Amino acid sequence: MKPKLYPLQFEPILKERIWGGEKLKTVLNKPIVSKITGESWELSTVEGDVSIISNGVLKGKSLMELIDETPNEILGTEVYKRFGKQFPLLFKYLDAREDLSIQVHPNDKLAKERHNSFGKTEMWYVLQADTDARIIVGFKEDSSKEEYLEHLHNNTLVSILDDVKAKVGDVFFLETGTVHAIGAGLMVAEIQQTSDITYRLYDFDRVDAQGNKRELHVDLALDAINYNKVDTQKKYDTKANISNTVVDCPYFTTNFIPLKDKITVSKSGATFTVYMCIEGSFEIEYDGFTHTYKKGDTVLVPAEINAFILDGNASILEIYIS
Repeated sequence: MKPKLYPLQFEPILKERIWGGEKLKTVLNKPIVSKITGESWELSTVEGDVSIISNGVLKGKSLMELIDETPNEILGTEVYKRFGKQFPLLFKYLDAREDLSIQVHPNDKLAKERHNSFGKTEMWYVLQADTDARIIVGFKEDSSKEEYLEHLHNNTLVSILDDVKAKVGDVFFLETGTVHAIGAGLMVAEIQQTSDITYRLYDFDRVDAQGNKRELHVDLALDAINYNKVDTQKKYDTKANISNTVVDCPYFTTNFIPLKDKITVSKSGATFTVYMCIEGSFEIEYDGFTHTYKKGDTVLVPAEINAFILDGNASILEIYIS
C-alpha cells in the first residue's frame, strides 16, 4: 500500500569547508557543531549524501526509497518521464566566511562523458551580505584559452575576472562553463542540478590544517570554460502574494513569493515543488493539516499534492521543473 504523502522536510546534511563559518547556525539555526561549516545540503540524492525525511510518519525514510516506491507521486508525471527515478535538483545553503575557490562546472555532455553525471547549472539567492562582499562571475571581457592560461600561470587570474558587489536579494544565474567564486561574507541559497562535479581553477594558495593545498583541476577545466563575457545577475519583480519569475531555464524554474496573506496554489501533478523560506515564517495548509516553516527551512511538496494554501508573512523561493 502506497503511503499517504504530505509536505516533506529533511535532516540537513552539514559539510565542513576550509572557507566555512558559523552563520548557518546564527542566521538559519542549523545544528552545526563546527566553526568551519560551509554548507547545509537541504535536499539531495547525491550518492553518499541522500536526504532523510525528518517529519511525519515517513520520518527516517530516505528520499531515494520514497521515490523508488512512488516516483510519479513524488517527482511528477513529466519529471519522471524525463529523468526516471533520479531527483534532478540539489538544494543548499552556503556560508562563506572566506572566499571560495575560483571554479567552473562542466555541461551535461562533458559531465556525462567524464563522470556519468548531470552538468551543474546553478543559481544563488543572496540571503546575507557583509559590507563590500562580492562575487566573481565570468570574465570582464571576452577572453580565450591562451589568455586565461597565461594569467593562471602568472597568478593574475583574478585581474581578468568580473568582480560584482552583492547585497541581500541579489540573484545570480550561472550556466555551466561560467568561472565563478562566492566571496567572503556572503550567505546564499543555492539551487542546482544534481551534481557534485566542480573543477577548481585557483584556491588563493590556501592550505588545510595539515599544510596541504587542495587539488586543482586545470586540465579538466580547459574545455569546460566559457571564455566569453556573460551577464549573470537576474532582475525580478517583488509583487506581493504572487509567484514572480526569477530564473526560468531547462533545468528548473525559480519564483520569488513575497507572502503577505493567504494564497491558494493549484498544481497539475507534472512536477514536484520545493519551497525555501528565506525570511519570516509561513504555513502550508493541506488535507486538514497545517505545516509550519521558518527562515532557513526547505520543504518538498510531492507532485500528487495539487491543491494547498500558503499562509503567513515570509519571503519564499518556489522551485519546480517546467
